[in-house]
Amino acid sequence: MSRPLLFATDLSQENRAAFARALRLAHQQGAQLDTLHVLDPYLPHRMLHDLELAVNDDISAMLTDLREDYALELPSLMIQTVVGEPHVEIVREAHERQASLIVLGMHRKRGQKDLLYGTTMMRILRSAPCPVVVASYLPTQPWQHIVVPIDFSLTARQTLKEALIRFPEAKLTLLHAWSLPGELELGSQAFYAQWRDHEVSRLREALDNEVESLLRELDGVPDIELALEPGQPCDVLHDYVKRHSPDLVMLGSRSRPHQPNPLTEMLLSEPHCDVMLCRPW
Repeated sequence: MSRPLLFATDLSQENRAAFARALRLAHQQGAQLDTLHVLDPYLPHRMLHDLELAVNDDISAMLTDLREDYALELPSLMIQTVVGEPHVEIVREAHERQASLIVLGMHRKRGQKDLLYGTTMMRILRSAPCPVVVASYLPTQPWQHIVVPIDFSLTARQTLKEALIRFPEAKLTLLHAWSLPGELELGSQAFYAQWRDHEVSRLREALDNEVESLLRELDGVPDIELALEPGQPCDVLHDYVKRHSPDLVMLGSRSRPHQPNPLTEMLLSEPHCDVMLCRPW
């Protein structure tokens, strides 16, 4: 049986899109959806039982509304409440259930990068034992266009593998940002332009070989486009997402989890699509 998906909800309006996406993903993958809400441990004990009932009723009502609004199939589903610190309990439950994926709603501090660090979402991203989806757009359809920023790292290779395995029907754009020494000083010179074109061709060939070697390990050949664009990674990704409006960007997390990834920060502070953060191996 497939490993379950874990959807963690704070019952806010921002979580509706994430709940709907979790339902669609669980149905597509034939997996159970475990829905979790973490209660405040400092509430009076006599309140917790009544609050737990109210939470279950609220989740059930939201589930009914979402299924009717978006014609979503109902996967195998479990609703649970626990008491504790939200990010600790969500990560612990993901470990205990051997979840294949955690689905979260987008944070409420959009456009405020400096306020991301202490959020429950960022703490889960740093500690999760599996990929994490941060969803902010209602799933009127499955993800159809997925962007995967790539380089020659093990992290990028693992993220691409996750994309190929999980979403074989989607169009994948592999986006690589490149820069070359001497561009500022010599970029207008004819000899430099010729050298630059040659180097970019070598880069494309190397990336093509990397992708082909990975595809040989997997069944099927999905729709893949390799896009090489000049510039710094954050700028290139930001501009590409704004121009092409993909449904999802998949990123690899750093092997040093307490050092934030600038790409992750940029995507989550100004969300233009859903985001998935994958483990580096």
